[in-house]
Amino acid sequence: MSSQFSSRRQFMGMMAGAPLALGFGGAAFAQDMKFFRITSGGAGGTYFPIAGLLANIISSPPGATACDKGGSCGVPGLVAIAQSSNASVANVTAIQSGQAESGLASADIVFQAFNGQGKFEKKFDKLRVIANLFPEHLHLVLPKGGKLGSIKELKGKKVGIFTAGSGTQVAVLELLRINGIAKSDIQAAELNPQQSADRLADGQLDAFFIVGGWPIGAISQLAATKGIELYSMSDAERAAFVKEVPYYYDAEIPGKSYDGVAGTTKSVAVGAQWVVSADTPEKLIYDITAAMWTDTARKLLDSGHAKAKEIQLASALSAVKTPIHPGAEKFYREKGILK
Repeated sequence: MSSQFSSRRQFMGMMAGAPLALGFGGAAFAQDMKFFRITSGGAGGTYFPIAGLLANIISSPPGATACDKGGSCGVPGLVAIAQSSNASVANVTAIQSGQAESGLASADIVFQAFNGQGKFEKKFDKLRVIANLFPEHLHLVLPKGGKLGSIKELKGKKVGIFTAGSGTQVAVLELLRINGIAKSDIQAAELNPQQSADRLADGQLDAFFIVGGWPIGAISQLAATKGIELYSMSDAERAAFVKEVPYYYDAEIPGKSYDGVAGTTKSVAVGAQWVVSADTPEKLIYDITAAMWTDTARKLLDSGHAKAKEIQLASALSAVKTPIHPGAEKFYREKGILK
């Protein structure tokens, strides 16, 4: 799937064969169906599989078996699509410009975009939150046997800093700056997770960064084939970073999250959020939010990606500093999550 659809017409054109592919047909199908994109991240990351699970949960195409008869418990008539992209910055930009209905993004990028801070020169005032999903950990991956005494030792090395337009790159460049390293001080490679893993395996990179919920597919594959090391940040490095970037907090990647990495890796993490446009009708987002927290959805989340188990109603509004969409707000008030 392409990284971005340039227009709704292009998206609709791609879906032209969907009625036949899904086993439905006729004018009624086309008339009743609503499409809803969830922009995510690149291949091998965490956002794309999570977006796929969410799309499956909230979808219920016209003619599908009803929830009470063992079928989909999604929003009637809705077909949600998980779409790959360049992650957080690209996703909030697509939502603000109307190029996507929703997307996943790290909490710091959502807040900065909404308030016109950091790299955002204007306020992305259409951003609204559906839910906080799961913590994303900063990974600094080294080849098997690789040694790094401190982040400062990355100066002069070939380092993957993730794709342009991603929350990861924003965080990584800030981390490097705090440790006295400018982008020009390293041989920076702007790559997606799989590209980063492939180049580390081939010796074309000395290290690469990814912010994502463990286990990240590309890292897992690399660990199982070539082997890896994960850099454990020092107490001073973590303290300096969270002081400058307050949306992050101290966090650990548990041992055995990846093959061959037995010990706990000290790192930092930020919340991943599901964001939508303020222009989206209140009832639709209410229905989507309700579908997200059904018993059927819980089973799909628990049996899907490992990180999906951490998507819980109790933490749906944790560290949310950006306005919640009115439809989601109505649901959370009814459930007593929001007072």
